[in-house]
Amino acid sequence: MNSFKNRLNLRAILLIGTASILLLIQFLALLPNVTTPIERTEYTVRDLIMRTRGTQEPSQDIVIVAVDDFSFTWTGYQWPWPRSYFAEIVDQINKGGGKVVGMDIILSEQDEDPANDKALAKALEEANAAVSVVQLFTTNTDGQIVYTYAQPIAPFRSALDGTGTSAVKRDEDAIVRSVQAFDEYNDRLIYHWAFDIASLYLGVDKPSNPTDTSLEFNEQTVPLQNGRMFVNFSGPAETYTTYSAANVHDGITLEQDPDAFRGKIVLIGATTLTLQDIYPTPFSAQKPTAGVEIVASTIDTILNGAYLRETPPWVTLLITIVAAIIAAGISSIKRPSTTVITMVAVMTGYLIVGLVVFITQRIFIPTVAPEIMLFLGVVLPTLEQAVSQELEKRRVRSLFSRFISPEMVDQMMDTQDLNSLNKRSDVSIIFSDIRGFTTLSEKLAPEDVVALLNPYLEAMSNVIYEHGGTIDKYEGDAIIAFFGEPVPFKDHAARALRASLDMRKALEKLRNQWEKEGRPNQIEMGIGINSGEVFVGLLGSAQRINYTVIGDNANLASRLQDLTKTYAWPILISESTYQQVKDEFETEFADAVTVKGKTQPVNVYKVVGRKGAPKSEQLQSWQK
Repeated sequence: MNSFKNRLNLRAILLIGTASILLLIQFLALLPNVTTPIERTEYTVRDLIMRTRGTQEPSQDIVIVAVDDFSFTWTGYQWPWPRSYFAEIVDQINKGGGKVVGMDIILSEQDEDPANDKALAKALEEANAAVSVVQLFTTNTDGQIVYTYAQPIAPFRSALDGTGTSAVKRDEDAIVRSVQAFDEYNDRLIYHWAFDIASLYLGVDKPSNPTDTSLEFNEQTVPLQNGRMFVNFSGPAETYTTYSAANVHDGITLEQDPDAFRGKIVLIGATTLTLQDIYPTPFSAQKPTAGVEIVASTIDTILNGAYLRETPPWVTLLITIVAAIIAAGISSIKRPSTTVITMVAVMTGYLIVGLVVFITQRIFIPTVAPEIMLFLGVVLPTLEQAVSQELEKRRVRSLFSRFISPEMVDQMMDTQDLNSLNKRSDVSIIFSDIRGFTTLSEKLAPEDVVALLNPYLEAMSNVIYEHGGTIDKYEGDAIIAFFGEPVPFKDHAARALRASLDMRKALEKLRNQWEKEGRPNQIEMGIGINSGEVFVGLLGSAQRINYTVIGDNANLASRLQDLTKTYAWPILISESTYQQVKDEFETEFADAVTVKGKTQPVNVYKVVGRKGAPKSEQLQSWQK
């Protein structure tokens, strides 16, 4: 009972400890500028969920005019291109009826030819609406951080209908999943230019009431995380309709499709690798997406109000706690295979729930921490249980190795419940004793007694182990052993006699060795054997325990050993043992004796040896 309680307590400690660590990590994740390993893994899982959802139909109201490799080759220009070339592109867009022109081109410096700036400014002014980008960046000068605000030069400021930042946010794994919704410069709020483009396209007011967690736009609350807005990417690179800048400039695009720009948002930006305005996204870690296309996805997200959200921190903590409770329930299942199947099913089910919630509600629910909780909450207690069982097996093995051979111990390890070892069973019991050892020991020094007794006990024990016997105990020079438990043998009586005869042989070897060493060697051994039902089991206290036999049949074996002195015969057996071994061993009836504790006489037999054994191997009487 105490062991069971201790196991439950340890299991509870493991579960609570795991949950506490995960909750602490999630609390640390709330701190600014702290990204935990769980957060990094969560990013990866969210990318997987988005890819599993698949691509979505991009808005047909957003198109891109790409400064691509073909345009570089066609024009032969080096970067930066003349502003007059962009002016002619904007003219084509205006001609095609574009509703909003977005220039993802830095206009904060003058062109080599001022006339080119005037041409582009004129084209932008003639556009239905035009938006461009500003830059906010910091520099460290002599240990002081200097904030710089780079905006379009004067001709463009008057021609543009809006400007904004274009900052994308790379997470710790360098993947872009969000944009900075707004920035501040000299107490001035500057929103991401995607909001300016969306407000001009929809004809609504610009954003308002910005906080780190939200802002208001088009009568909707836009969810933010530390001022960042998650981009609901429609797909990988080249998802949005894209026209080469050279084809637009030369009028080829409008020739092929006069409605290519009509009523649409037209973004002009670089897609070539040469200008390095490309980023990995959840859809395209291997094939980066151009910055202008990330802007397209951002605008698409805003126009459709398809904002991505994540659960509040308290929900994440609550789900982790619930996962710990579920893990406790799963770990209590006794069958390991059922435990594993249930754990995998619950973890898989939770992933499916996360995918469904994202697809239907565009909400990211926490995945990594609950999954870790489910996994560790099941595995750690299960591992603890396995370790406890292994330790218990080692304890049992250590316990029984004192009594029986290692081979027998291994067979016993299949026993799951030690209480099952306590039972009534039919066995054969051996009592052996050295004749006259007490008198002999009085004549020897203590160290000589030990030097004589230890080799004797070891040799006899080895013989008993070889025949599958169990050592009950040593009482001085006496050995008590039994056959038939804990590993049952139908021939337990025959095994007991075989072991007894081999013990005689082992004694003869010891006597020869002691004679050579000049030690006392004229000793004899008496053995009594009885077969019958006794109680077999573990008896003792918490500090000391013994695997032993108790009962009248055990006492009879002891009495038979005492009678070996009376009959001066090495091995005596009872009637019950005789009936089981008479076909294999040669015996002689000795007497019917009324022993202590018995009211009826007991037939006693002398064991002569194995049937057919030569005269030299047959037992002889010793002198009284």
